[in-house]
Amino acid sequence: MHAKTITTTLTPLALKDAPALIETVFPAQKVSFEAQSERKAVAAQTLTGLGSYWKGRKPLILVRAIVLGSLLPPTDDAEADLAIFEKLMAFDDEGLARRALAANAYSATMLQEVIPISDPERYFSGRGWRRDITDDEKLVLYRRALTTLSSYEEKASLGKRPEELDQDWLFSPVWPEVNRHYAHLGVNVQSLPELVEQFGILRYGHRPRVGDTFSGGGSIPFEAARIGCDAYASDLNPVACMLTWGAFNIVGASAKSRAEIEKEYGAVAKAVSTAIDSLGVEKDAEGNQAKAFLYCLETRCPESGWLVPMSPTWVISKNGNIIAQLVPDHASKRFDIRIKSGATAEEMREATAGTVQDGNLQYQLDGKTFRIPIRTLRGDFRDSQGNTGNRLRQWGKEDFAAAPNDVFQERLYAIHWITKDSLKDARPKTYFASPTDADLERERRVNAIVAENLTRWQEEGLVPDMAIEPGDKTDEPIRTRGWTHWHHLFNARQLLLYAELKKHASATLSLSLCQMINTSARLTRWTIGDGPGRSGGTKQVFDNQALNVLFNYGCRASIYLLDALTGKVGGSSIPNGPRLEQRCLPAAEISSNCDIFITDPPYADAVNYHEITEFFIAWLRKNPPQQFADWVWDSRRALAIKGSGEDFRRGMVAAYKAMAEHMPDNGMQCVMFTHQDTGVWGDLIGIFWAAGLQVVAAWYIATETTSELKKGGYVQGTVILMLKKRAAGERTGFKQRLLPAVRQEVARQIETMMHLNDTVKAHHGEPVFNDSDLQMAGYAAALKVLTAYTHIGGEDVTSFALRPRVRGEVTVVDEIVQQAAETASSLLVPEGLTADAWAKLTGIERFVLRMLDMETTGSAKLDNYQNFAKAFHVEDYARVMGDMRPNHARLKRVSEYASRELTDATEIGATRLGRLIIALQQLLKDTEPQVIVDQMRGEMADFLEVRPLLVDVLTFIERKSPEPEVRTAAEVLGARLKNLRFGE
Repeated sequence: MHAKTITTTLTPLALKDAPALIETVFPAQKVSFEAQSERKAVAAQTLTGLGSYWKGRKPLILVRAIVLGSLLPPTDDAEADLAIFEKLMAFDDEGLARRALAANAYSATMLQEVIPISDPERYFSGRGWRRDITDDEKLVLYRRALTTLSSYEEKASLGKRPEELDQDWLFSPVWPEVNRHYAHLGVNVQSLPELVEQFGILRYGHRPRVGDTFSGGGSIPFEAARIGCDAYASDLNPVACMLTWGAFNIVGASAKSRAEIEKEYGAVAKAVSTAIDSLGVEKDAEGNQAKAFLYCLETRCPESGWLVPMSPTWVISKNGNIIAQLVPDHASKRFDIRIKSGATAEEMREATAGTVQDGNLQYQLDGKTFRIPIRTLRGDFRDSQGNTGNRLRQWGKEDFAAAPNDVFQERLYAIHWITKDSLKDARPKTYFASPTDADLERERRVNAIVAENLTRWQEEGLVPDMAIEPGDKTDEPIRTRGWTHWHHLFNARQLLLYAELKKHASATLSLSLCQMINTSARLTRWTIGDGPGRSGGTKQVFDNQALNVLFNYGCRASIYLLDALTGKVGGSSIPNGPRLEQRCLPAAEISSNCDIFITDPPYADAVNYHEITEFFIAWLRKNPPQQFADWVWDSRRALAIKGSGEDFRRGMVAAYKAMAEHMPDNGMQCVMFTHQDTGVWGDLIGIFWAAGLQVVAAWYIATETTSELKKGGYVQGTVILMLKKRAAGERTGFKQRLLPAVRQEVARQIETMMHLNDTVKAHHGEPVFNDSDLQMAGYAAALKVLTAYTHIGGEDVTSFALRPRVRGEVTVVDEIVQQAAETASSLLVPEGLTADAWAKLTGIERFVLRMLDMETTGSAKLDNYQNFAKAFHVEDYARVMGDMRPNHARLKRVSEYASRELTDATEIGATRLGRLIIALQQLLKDTEPQVIVDQMRGEMADFLEVRPLLVDVLTFIERKSPEPEVRTAAEVLGARLKNLRFGE
């Protein structure tokens, strides 16, 4: 679009052939920061409460940005387009000021310290705001205060997330500017849903319809609907479908509907509590109420013949120094377990080492230490055919507890009590105690109730009767415990409670039930308290997407479990207009047309949800609520797209071909995938290519810093790949002709973006794109050229996509991506180096100097280092890193290199830069400059030829090094080399 012509009414399909803004402009760095802020909200994220066990949800702010970027058109003023987009995302200065005010980021005192206020009495009374001061008046000061901050991150970190604010108030200043900017299109809007609808009419002739055929936890269809799109969601997995249903009908429900859900939950909690109370199995004779029960395994030691309790630790709670102590009972050849409060520091230290250590049963008895491998207790073996197994009894469908002769027994060893007098207090008084005879009698009563009713409950669908199907994740409980059915993962108390809950099953309660069984099962770890007033509690089964079988665990009593039903049902209402459709289908069987598809497909090492969600499916498959009755309550493992290889590629091609067939010719697809090695790039590009799609853009978003438990603390980035239908007809290309076209397109794209960068930086002080964005745009430009063809060198793209990859093979996609990386790298010359000098450097040298330059801007994100290491073909970038923490990454300083790290055998040591690092280290140790120069001349055959390059690199280090003494040394050595006379 170029010259603007003014119209006063919308013309349907006026933008039918116009490109989308996201193809050329996208504030990836700001979206990254906001996505990470959303992730850091953890349980406070909008959809997490529906099912925290589903970890794969993409940030809602990212989804919003993609939808708006796909609908808005570019004009002839890229800077103005970007400004409007940022206003619509509340990334602009006014949006940031309102977000900061909503968070009460500045106190009256802080404001007066940050900015000069000539008439403070106008605003403040004492230490606070005057009562008659309006939000608009406060904003005057907030706007000024934010101008004292230099970076977007500093400003945004003060405020609430955009979705947490009243949307009418947040965006009220935006609409006049939006309407002016798009007046030539007849746009006249006062809200995001109106904007979405009008641009849908301009592009597609109707409100836009966004689809997701791998809907998972529902974040994509939910956010699309929340900003006014019609939404289509489907998934093969019924648990995913249930979570998406919950996003639409619980979180997205009206305030009135959520109040009705709260009433329902409250009534169910009261009914279950009354039923459990009537059984008399959770209160003692004094009326104290159990909050949690702590269980451990127990096994007969083959060496001593004693029955030994098994737990990796006997610390119960740090709060109050509460431990369990094993007391030998020689008469019974077993241990009593005594609970002690107020343990000494030495006793706490001793209790930390339990009876399970490093895969062994380990304990002391009468001065002797016994150590027996757990595998020996199980009787692990390998037969003559190489098959592995053990001698554990396989539990039957009728079992819910260990049989008397089983290797592993189970024992109640502590109870967490709430005192009778404090039951209704906001912070009840609690204590831990060993089970008494009366407690054990109540335990036997629970077992008797379950034994009497289990078969009937299973027939009625109140308790699972589903067998555990072997698999990557599901083999663990079968192998290590002999559990063969899903109900074996729950003890008698848990089965009793959940059977009572299931009697009240509804669609809304089903989501809460799944959250509850995730927090109380035989697989829920007991935590020992991590702060003041925290006595400990049960963690989730799926805190790391695996079925981790435990030696000790916590079991919630009804008062602790049902607490989840007594809180407020939070939400964020979906507007009335959008139409929502949901199906439980494989992705390739999509049943409806959509204008925009946004998907986060399974690939490579994605989570095995098709296996682990059977933990929940087992509870819901019989007699599901009416709303879920038409879904197939089975994980359908055979149909799940998973892993990699030929089946994965065929499944993905079928899915994306089906989506392409169900979208208009001007439709858009966005595919998100975790940034991994080029093999994943190659596979996915081949898949989309074969599905008839052409790459039009790619952006890199640093979405989150993962926990140590999941990924070793590395930043997890997401590539968003934008695709459109490839133009109809056959088009044949040849690699030797493609490569020049790729280089030309990459250069054009990056130079265009760098021009916008310079313009925005001149006006606002911060650029739009960083080097990672430019590099990713280079990849996209290359792939745009490649995916425009249907045949490459005589091979059609479908054959290429489905052909098995041979280990070590370099495909045409790999070559094109590499060509793009090299072209981008050659353009991204660090400030202070000439293009000629840059061209002469090796990959590892470019990496070190590029990252040294980025560090001067305050960059410390590990994902930047990861991305550039790939781009520059660095074999092992960790060897030149001084810190690899996700948000504190940095290179090694010159002084931190050990001599062994700079030999010719290392990647950096064999380079000219490596030789300069050695020279600088020598200079810092007071070696004479001339001695160093003579050594370099003797060691470098091309010394005179490369001397100008060495001087350029030293000048760069002099300007960029964070070490003052290194900067001085670089200046001295550079001057000596520069002034070296011929013959010296």
